[in-house]
Amino acid sequence: MSGLEAVWESRDLFLTGAWMTLTLVALCLALSVPLAMLAHIVCAEGPSAISNAIRLTADGLRCVPFLLLAYLVYYGLPSFGLRLGPYSAGLATLVIYNSAYFLEIFRSQSLVIPPETRQAAEAFGFSRRKLYQRILFPQLLHNAAPMLGNQSVMVMKDSALLMIITVEELTFAANFVSTNNFKPFAPFVMAVVIYWLYSLLIDAAVKRLERRSMR
Repeated sequence: MSGLEAVWESRDLFLTGAWMTLTLVALCLALSVPLAMLAHIVCAEGPSAISNAIRLTADGLRCVPFLLLAYLVYYGLPSFGLRLGPYSAGLATLVIYNSAYFLEIFRSQSLVIPPETRQAAEAFGFSRRKLYQRILFPQLLHNAAPMLGNQSVMVMKDSALLMIITVEELTFAANFVSTNNFKPFAPFVMAVVIYWLYSLLIDAAVKRLERRSMR
């Protein structure tokens, strides 16, 4: 059996793995980006003790290898009575880890916005909610779009490491087909192609976000 035949016969496994990767990335972005936005607001508006605690936690998370954090969540939490399945542990790890990076992106880009922008909005009577909703976050999203896109691709790459905790995502599927058919090239090339297509999808979504944020 050739490598392409092995890939075709295992197409259902590849489709399942590709779908799991897509849902992991989509759910991670849907949770971690709003969480980072909320953390950014707390850091900017909240008490200094809470702001410092959030920043210290985010800095600490960015110093931890993703794979080590995945091990801690999946294998370490059961020691404290919290046992998560592979998918839930993988998603939780992705959200926790990448929220720290998204928070740093928002923090750095907020420094680019002139303070006069905020002062003008407050002078016109904007509430805190409308200030962030209509003035600050649209500018943040526009300015940070390239970095948000890059970090979204990193989310996708991080998801491949979750095969170590038995999450049956795309890399898990490619490795399974390769190991069971002794054909390493074609399965991994197929995985690379799918990851590349996902990267193009992320790039298109970021460009659309960049256009809509300035309307």
